[in-house]
Amino acid sequence: MNRKEFLKSAMIAGVAGTSTSYAWATPQPLSEPDMQARIIRASEGNLLNVLGDQQTVKLTGKDTNGQFTLIEEENAPGTMIPPHIHENEDEVFKVLEGQLELTVGDQKTVLNAGDLAFGPRGIPHSWKVVGDKNAKVILSVFPAGIETMFEALAQLPAGPPDFEKVAEICARHNIRFLS
Repeated sequence: MNRKEFLKSAMIAGVAGTSTSYAWATPQPLSEPDMQARIIRASEGNLLNVLGDQQTVKLTGKDTNGQFTLIEEENAPGTMIPPHIHENEDEVFKVLEGQLELTVGDQKTVLNAGDLAFGPRGIPHSWKVVGDKNAKVILSVFPAGIETMFEALAQLPAGPPDFEKVAEICARHNIRFLS
């Protein structure tokens, strides 16, 4: 049973039942064969250097039945991703340490530790680590799949990026950079 089906059945059961019975009070087994509870320790994950963006992929689409990807990023001041648009994914940025300057659409702000921002699909956005300390950020991406793009980008040779190749990889995932 997927999340929508569960919520729908819970609502129906809750409406049909008495005011003290709730369908979600009884844990439901996961029916998706690939969905399992996961514990990911601080030192675990797939480490990637994506064009200078230091990522640790903690959860992938394989872990979440395609629902989302969760990535921990830790980057030095000056690290940035230029303006781009995702056609398929929404992103949530949660700053754990340091400062992240984030632009979403025409809104530009500096996020500090504890701050969170939502970047919806179809809206241009960019980010840059500012201040004098590294920034640690949790990036949640809905739905999953972007991790395969990051893995492909991480395979590019070291040195200045070949922007044609980067754009080609990103385009396969419906992400495009703005000039």
